[in-house]
Amino acid sequence: MKKQPVPYKIYLEEKEMPTHYYNVRADMKQKPAPLINPGTHQPMTAEELEHVFCTELVKQELDNDTPYIAIPDEIRSFYKMYRPSPLVRAYELERKLQTPAHIYYKFEGNNTSGSHKLNSAIAQAYYAKKQGLIGLTTETGAGQWGTALSMACAYLGMDLKVYMVKGSYHQKPFRREVMRTYGASVTPSPSDTTEVGRRILAAHPDTTGSLGCAISEAVEYAVTHEGYRYVLGSVLNQVLLHQSVIGLETKAAMDKYGIRPDIIIGCAGGGSNLGGLIAPFMGQKLRGEADYHIIAIEPASCPSFTRGKYAYDFCDTGMICPLAKMYTLGSDFIPSPNHAGGLRYHGMSPILSELYHQGLMEARSVEQTSVFEAAEYFARIEGILPAPESSHAIRVALDEAIRCKETGEEKTILFGLTGTGYFDLKAYEEYNDGTMTDYIPTDEELARSLAKLPKMD
Repeated sequence: MKKQPVPYKIYLEEKEMPTHYYNVRADMKQKPAPLINPGTHQPMTAEELEHVFCTELVKQELDNDTPYIAIPDEIRSFYKMYRPSPLVRAYELERKLQTPAHIYYKFEGNNTSGSHKLNSAIAQAYYAKKQGLIGLTTETGAGQWGTALSMACAYLGMDLKVYMVKGSYHQKPFRREVMRTYGASVTPSPSDTTEVGRRILAAHPDTTGSLGCAISEAVEYAVTHEGYRYVLGSVLNQVLLHQSVIGLETKAAMDKYGIRPDIIIGCAGGGSNLGGLIAPFMGQKLRGEADYHIIAIEPASCPSFTRGKYAYDFCDTGMICPLAKMYTLGSDFIPSPNHAGGLRYHGMSPILSELYHQGLMEARSVEQTSVFEAAEYFARIEGILPAPESSHAIRVALDEAIRCKETGEEKTILFGLTGTGYFDLKAYEEYNDGTMTDYIPTDEELARSLAKLPKMD
């Protein structure tokens, strides 16, 4: 049978959309370590977690054994507004690079939020609405998650309180205004509206904030207001579960044309995009059905994988959340405000941390001027202005394609294009003006932060 030529864009039909989320934990022999109660040092129970999260999401968070979890029809109906998303063969990029490599990217920016975050936002809002809650609280850094959740809450008629990292609140006013347009209340974090925010401001009056700070404030609001629960856009098991639709669609599209990736590349901040993209491929790897070279790319300014420690740590700066075992830089680590993209979280998904610890994937860190160089190169050739987060993956995809040119290897490279960068033009301006810098934390800075990790029995 003659092999079909691969089109520029591969779209699945609506009927080919995933009907179930894939839970990669079911295929992990060594499961991610459980969340720990910081007071008792015992694994968090469902009852304890339900004070913060809605009931169905707690079930998903704790489920290590069910491989496939059905996607409710209401969520699938929402997905149909922007899914399936395209898998793109980067023919022009290959031609420009003169590489024998075949380059593909899964594009998640074809919705108003501009990113993949909507996949989990609608799921989390749906389960909260079904439980009878009136509102949600959350944090957001670069703004994609807050934008996505504001859309989901508006669709379902729910209230939303967003604590936005102060540096991003001022650097990205347009994304802030999209959230407000969809009805969200947006507060720069740390703020004087919560006890933990006031405490952080007292200790660091000039701070530009961090995701850890914003998480603390959002959780405090949720647990002190009746009818509210907290939701998170990355890191948690439930989030990677929802984002598996990215990888499931990608694999289905590749299978349709007999394509098998050799290298899979994703940007990594908390882990939602990377975890979603690699899910079914990692499942095959865990089951011994196939092997892939998987690479996680993080910013050199917030290098939790490449310079962090695999240990239990607080998920937030205010130290009011459970302890998670993850690669971490310490919960009070605050990334440099020079960092123009997202990927600013101090830790990494417990699932991805365990997979990395087992040697099932590689991690690399890249400087942001190099990232924006790759972003502009990609934009001029492929016609999409990429989000800074996505551009970390683009940087290494280019590097791998150039390496193929040098070695003559005809490898197939897949990377995740998590979203668009139209709300990130301030960062592009800094790069074009030559004012962007590459701040990299020193060993001494990281040692100070890691020295404050909680002592476990």
